Amino acid sequence: MKRIAVDLAKSVYQVAESVRSGQVVQRKRLNREAFRRYIQEQAEPVEWVMEACGTAHYWGWLAQSLGHQVKLLHPRYVRPYRRSNKTDRNDCDAMLEAARCADMHPVPVKSRNQQQLQQLHGLRETWKKSRTQRINLLRGMLREAGIEAPTSTVAFIRAANELVDHVLAEINLYEQCMAECEQQLKRWHAEDEIVRKLDEVSGIGLLTASALTTAVGKPERFANGRQLSAWLGMTPREFSSGDRRKLGHISRQGNVYVRTLLIHGSRAALLAAQRCQARTPEKLTQLQRWAVETAARIGHNKAAVALANKLVRICWAVWCHERRFNGNWQSTKPA
Repeated sequence: MKRIAVDLAKSVYQVAESVRSGQVVQRKRLNREAFRRYIQEQAEPVEWVMEACGTAHYWGWLAQSLGHQVKLLHPRYVRPYRRSNKTDRNDCDAMLEAARCADMHPVPVKSRNQQQLQQLHGLRETWKKSRTQRINLLRGMLREAGIEAPTSTVAFIRAANELVDHVLAEINLYEQCMAECEQQLKRWHAEDEIVRKLDEVSGIGLLTASALTTAVGKPERFANGRQLSAWLGMTPREFSSGDRRKLGHISRQGNVYVRTLLIHGSRAALLAAQRCQARTPEKLTQLQRWAVETAARIGHNKAAVALANKLVRICWAVWCHERRFNGNWQSTKPA
């Protein structure tokens, strides 16, 4: 099968065709419309290799609709194969070399619904950041005036209600947009059985469940929960040589937004477990007991990250094995 590497851009597209591995037979530099016609003119099935960047999914959908194969590569994995300066031509050659690697895991082409859901989460995150910026601006203004600002966001907005109406109106607008976005996500996933099952996991709410399913797509491409956790950057970075094995902080690779939601959710689950231990310790599940003991041993923040790592693996098991969440679940290892 002919393999074509494409360096995507806004208006100029560099193309490199390869029929035999390691050999480029033709190069082209096309504008947007010429590139569209170039895809449609391919008579035989072609493997299109592109970096997973802006507009990559759109061109991937177009190529797949015409019967072609699409392989999206993470830019981090393409960079080591570039042999010289960064140019469009060298980027195409690097993609062809990276595509030849058998253990190179491509980025799956998301469906249109997955892409729209991801964009909805991006909008909500943008509104949340803008709301936080306005609140911090008001806190600074009040402190400059000698007024003490309450720590709680709700109490702060109530106290500042009579001072700066325009900024507060902006904050209220962002809050309404975020609330409407969450309602739309609820309506979208009302009939989604997977999202409902993931929503039952401790520390995994609707936002995290929908963002995780959108980012992962097909969980079958991960052999186990640890691979999914490593893909999200929740496993330790390893610095090992010979007989010495050293594990550092988490790798922080993958989807930053999903990882942030998971860690925030694990913090809430850890606090809930600690409150349950203080009030009704006999009701602690095994997962909650493990989280509390881990927090006492290594500290609250590290325990929250460790719990997030465990929650990812639990989500993979709930998702792939189609079973409901149980905080007292014990896996049976084969003999």
